[in-house]
Amino acid sequence: MLKYFRLDNQKIIESDEGNSNILIYISPTNEEKKLLSDLYQLDEHTINSALDPDELSRIEFEANHTAIIYKRPKNISKDKNLLFKVDSIGIFTLKDKIIIIMNEDISLFSSKLFQKVNSLNEVMLKLLSISISHFLEHIKVMNMITDELEKKISSSMENKYLQNFFNIEKSLVYYVNSINSNSVLIERMKNNSAKLGFSQEEIELLDDLIIDNNQCLRQAEIYSNILASLMDARVSIVSNNLNILMKTLNIITIMIMVPTLVVSVFSMNVSLPLQDLPYAFWIILCLCIISVTTVFLIWKYKKW
Repeated sequence: MLKYFRLDNQKIIESDEGNSNILIYISPTNEEKKLLSDLYQLDEHTINSALDPDELSRIEFEANHTAIIYKRPKNISKDKNLLFKVDSIGIFTLKDKIIIIMNEDISLFSSKLFQKVNSLNEVMLKLLSISISHFLEHIKVMNMITDELEKKISSSMENKYLQNFFNIEKSLVYYVNSINSNSVLIERMKNNSAKLGFSQEEIELLDDLIIDNNQCLRQAEIYSNILASLMDARVSIVSNNLNILMKTLNIITIMIMVPTLVVSVFSMNVSLPLQDLPYAFWIILCLCIISVTTVFLIWKYKKW
């Protein structure tokens, strides 16, 4: 799928092929990849790298364009496993236009950041800023989810909550790696700001991106370390809940077995005491109640 946009009067608006200077390719077909390679001299390997979720962020300088690949979090889905994923986006800057290649059809320019855009370079920098903001939002969502899971684990014996914890911890590892990869990319862009043709305002925006991305990385590392360090404790809580349940069931079983023994003794087909008494049934019932009460008192005294 191909979409056309144009930067006009500091705003990004939809356009047609004739006067567009921002091209967005969404999951390009082989024909579209060949067109990009032939018409704009884009490297086929770099195009495929822009569509590879496992590709690291990087910048490459070619003869007629600059290729930038950065990481962004995928949109949050209703996945019961709570697995957060990352994706790659490629930005190819030419002399008078930029080409964006990505896997998903998402709205890139709906943010308030794009209400005033002065140049194509600023479009690229603000796309990086939105990616950082999305990482921060997802990390906050992960923290809220883990708080809810902790409440459920404190009284649960199911493994599914632990599996959710493992998935979030795994997601945070991917997030830390992606944010760190973006950090290297932004630093390289800062070092090559003159080669990229950044203005002074754009360099200042780039400095802000470095600060925001470092804060995002630090926050992701903190949450990742907290989850990793407390995982053993959470596993122990689930095991302890199971032990408490087994102990309770054993006590209940013993309390049921004792009166059963009393009743069984007086149910034998032999001569037994009390068999000629008119109140034998009530006496046996009282013995059962006394036996249950005795076991219960011993349980409380021993603090089982």
